[in-house]
Amino acid sequence: MRRLVLCSLLILFVLLSNTAPAQNDSSCPLRISVLTCSPGQELYSLFGHSALRIVDLAKHTDIIYNWGTFEGYGEPDFYLKFMRGKLRYFVSPDKLDDFMYEYQYDGRSVTEQILDLSCEDKLRIKHAVDSNMLPQNRFYKYDFTFDNCTTRIRDIIAQNTASLNLPDSLVPAGTTFRNMLYFYLDRGSQPWSKLGIDILLGSKLDKVVTTSQAMFLPEYLMAAIDLSTRDNKTLTGNKRQLLPAQPYGEMKGIYEPLLIIFAVCLLFFTLSLAKSSTAKRLTRIIDSLLLYLTGLLGFLLLFMWFFTDHAACADNYNLLWALPPNLIIAFSNKQKQSVRSYFKLTSIVLLLTITLWLWLPQQLNIAILPLAVYLLYRYIAHAGFSFQKKPQG
Repeated sequence: MRRLVLCSLLILFVLLSNTAPAQNDSSCPLRISVLTCSPGQELYSLFGHSALRIVDLAKHTDIIYNWGTFEGYGEPDFYLKFMRGKLRYFVSPDKLDDFMYEYQYDGRSVTEQILDLSCEDKLRIKHAVDSNMLPQNRFYKYDFTFDNCTTRIRDIIAQNTASLNLPDSLVPAGTTFRNMLYFYLDRGSQPWSKLGIDILLGSKLDKVVTTSQAMFLPEYLMAAIDLSTRDNKTLTGNKRQLLPAQPYGEMKGIYEPLLIIFAVCLLFFTLSLAKSSTAKRLTRIIDSLLLYLTGLLGFLLLFMWFFTDHAACADNYNLLWALPPNLIIAFSNKQKQSVRSYFKLTSIVLLLTITLWLWLPQQLNIAILPLAVYLLYRYIAHAGFSFQKKPQG
């Protein structure tokens, strides 16, 4: 009986010993980590960057996979492809030292999160990356908010990690894509870039983000990994800083566009009230110039909406003040009845836009408001209304 018990225990010990390596990650030669690079000073680097690091101890390899590379300036029709959203991005391998050089030079921090994964998960992720490196899979159509260098890493980890539990939320309830971009634009003191983004990108930026969508920005993917769990364990097995953090400077000039546009519009308004022939001629020139510029901008917004693959440029409510027909009206006789009728119609459109400014489906930049008010004033004047009292008698 004793021998039977001893034999049973011995067999059980052997079985447990044979199955242990499949569950013990220390036996797996792969180490997978996410690298998060802090934002830089320039607009192209303002939102940070993400990359995937795979170390294979068996093959003695250490490779950084970067989904943020794109076809070079020497490619045919580079600028046209960039403008139309048809520039192809692709995943490229890199050595750690070469990858780190740029961030060290720019004074940007790099944080590494080594993922606590089973060997099976690591192998699946490695296989997914290898498959993505194949020529037929390597290229993809970049989309800043929905398909970028960070969301690619998010998807590879989420789709190849068993029993992964993502955090319930990463941002306060009601946060939109535009709110998230504003944080970085304000912190990086980029008010004019913020104005440009608000003009070019439409109402899709004002959709409330889900937890998964919030990970389109590198620092939010890093936060999500810290808060995620797998088999009741944190997904981040070890976290370390490969390059030190650079302190952010003071936020400055946030309201600069608003103040400058308001001052210019006030100057135009004052000039329009003057009775001298020079002032009247200058006002006519300014009117034609504003009509030309807003019309030209309107056609650009239509082009970005309908003739490019930039999904975020669709449904742009800036077309309520940047009216494409203005480009034609700029060179028309302002005294013609048809032109006056046009100004009456645009006056109604612009008046409604200004009245409903805070309730539009798209958050328009506040710096545009003084311009919209001045345009309304000039549209009403061209429509045949006068702001001056007629003499009595």
